[in-house]
Amino acid sequence: MNSAVRSGARQAERLKQLLRKNWKSLLVVAISVLLVQDIFGTHGVLAMRRSQKEAAEIRTQIKQLSTENCRLEERAKDLESDPATIEKIAREDLALGRKDDHIFKVTPETDASRGDVELNGDAQKKCEQAKQ
Repeated sequence: MNSAVRSGARQAERLKQLLRKNWKSLLVVAISVLLVQDIFGTHGVLAMRRSQKEAAEIRTQIKQLSTENCRLEERAKDLESDPATIEKIAREDLALGRKDDHIFKVTPETDASRGDVELNGDAQKKCEQAKQ
């Protein structure tokens, strides 16, 4: 038992000597590890910059969506209450007219040599889905 105590004491003494000799090197290594963690770690400088960039992009998207929302709210109000807007939609999109109006629908001609064919809405959607 006495020899075990002596070997433990010797190992402790060797460790103290090693630390006394190399304390500067160990300090440099420890500081280096902390710096690397501070820069590249999960909460480091690079992660913070990435988060700030993402936050700025989100703020820009919020601003764009708010502008679009206001524009759509104004459009909805016009569609509910503005007679000029309602008449414009009725004339242009629905091909409606006043009592004495004559409505002419003109369809574009297709160039048979190129093979252009105008498709109705459903057929064109099916073609676009088939291309994907």
